[in-house]
Amino acid sequence: MITEQFYIYKKEVDWSVLHEGFSIPVSIQIHFQSQIKRFLKRGESKIIELVLGDDSYKAKLINQLFDDEKYSTHKDIIQIRYSPRSDLSKTLRAIFCSSYDYLQIKRRELLERERYRQIKMPEEMREFLVLYASDAEDKLCMECITCSDFSEMRSYLSSQKIEEEDFEHALNYRKTDPSAKIEHKPQIVKIRKLDKAIGENLKLLYDHKCQICGENFGSRYGTDIAESHHIKPFISSLNNNADNILITCPNHHRTIHKINPIFDASKLRFLYPNGFEESLRLNKHFERQG
Repeated sequence: MITEQFYIYKKEVDWSVLHEGFSIPVSIQIHFQSQIKRFLKRGESKIIELVLGDDSYKAKLINQLFDDEKYSTHKDIIQIRYSPRSDLSKTLRAIFCSSYDYLQIKRRELLERERYRQIKMPEEMREFLVLYASDAEDKLCMECITCSDFSEMRSYLSSQKIEEEDFEHALNYRKTDPSAKIEHKPQIVKIRKLDKAIGENLKLLYDHKCQICGENFGSRYGTDIAESHHIKPFISSLNNNADNILITCPNHHRTIHKINPIFDASKLRFLYPNGFEESLRLNKHFERQG
């Protein structure tokens, strides 16, 4: 019986997810990485259960084998594999029917032109498969975030006059949402749960230190008070990918919301209205853009 779940990975739905599986780069994991090392060495595989809602599906967990001498600095690559004809594949194609229909059309167009390239989903059509580790041996939990889920979340946020700072405060500190409306909307609850899980995972990655000043002010008091901040406001972007989340101390978080500086993604720095510039001191998950 599963009583607890630990966020691992948020994978954008693509053709591979809908047919044969996906990879989990261990470099983005913390807790799950140590679990894998205990029971799965490079080149080994084992049968696991993937739990989706009330149903459970068999799949294969593989730690990819490669030449250690040739790729001495390469991180482990964990893959979850299943057959295109499996019940799991069929279920995922039914749930993510919008993505599946779009990908089929685009693949057909590329084949007609005798071209092949990675198909990128339009921003407004992106859907996600979320993976969680569990406290049950050899069982992982999955959650599907569909276009309709985002649509309902967007509709709810537009109907409520919610400030981004209040929204983020709820994610960082409240255990349960005070709004009964949210509690009774499963689609909204799971998006918010995912948002909080990604933030908590990043806090662990940075040892609860602020990426801007590098400090963990709570440590001197025997506590952790780091906060997660959306670079592009979630209430307008609905972007809870890790590359849109920054870990900050409360002081920098309040300052950012009050002053609204520009974040330069190419140089990983904040540009304040008074001309002051402040670069990130800590970075383990952002890639420079541009």
